[in-house]
Amino acid sequence: MTGRVDGRTIVVTGAGSGIGAAIARGLAAEGANAVLADLDLPAAERVADRIRADGGQALALGLDVTDRATVRAAVAATVDRFGRLDGWFNNAGMNAPMPFLEITEENFERIMRVNAVGVLIGIQEAAKQFLAQGGGGKVVNTASIAGRTGFPSFAPYSASKAAVISLTQAAARDLAQHGITVNGFAPGVVATPLWTKLDADLAAMGAVDAGFDSMAGDILLGRPAQPEDIVPTALFLASSDSDYITGQIVAIEGGMILV
Repeated sequence: MTGRVDGRTIVVTGAGSGIGAAIARGLAAEGANAVLADLDLPAAERVADRIRADGGQALALGLDVTDRATVRAAVAATVDRFGRLDGWFNNAGMNAPMPFLEITEENFERIMRVNAVGVLIGIQEAAKQFLAQGGGGKVVNTASIAGRTGFPSFAPYSASKAAVISLTQAAARDLAQHGITVNGFAPGVVATPLWTKLDADLAAMGAVDAGFDSMAGDILLGRPAQPEDIVPTALFLASSDSDYITGQIVAIEGGMILV
């Protein structure tokens, strides 16, 4: 049976754990050549080993999404290994909560650098490879419900994810003429290492109303997401099923933020 992304070569940044690892496994299970790019190369290697053990194709690469040279190198290594690039997931991200009136410029700039500038660089370098191949290709960005409604305990993160939404729309407008689609998805509360750290940071701040359990209590479907809940939408956006969709952000949050 042919998978929905059979033979496509797709890079996922931040693929060493959480949502990125789940997406990479899902893509590989549907026939993709999964390239797992992460600042933590050993973590990416562990996920890639699991994919290969399950019979899939996987390549792990070290990558700093804020460093254009390493992003270009990742594109080159991907093409060298698999011959072309068909999709790019800008998934890597970070958060470092602070009380709103205590947010520093350094905190704001560091989060924006990873979450927003990293997405810009990823879109640009992937699109350049798509164009070198003659056009076509898919970019998928990880936004957040925080990009739709700001949270005071992590305002820079909220701002960075709003930037991801705007970059998705701007890139979609620019790249449609080349047959390149740019979409994204906006998770809510997801049980990942990022949320575990965030929960600890918020608790240390005394932000009892913004932790994992508190925010999960607002989900209409009655539970937080698991990384695997993100995979079907990721597969849809990476496959030909979404060829007539661009510039869109798909909410995957169990009915938490209704807009």
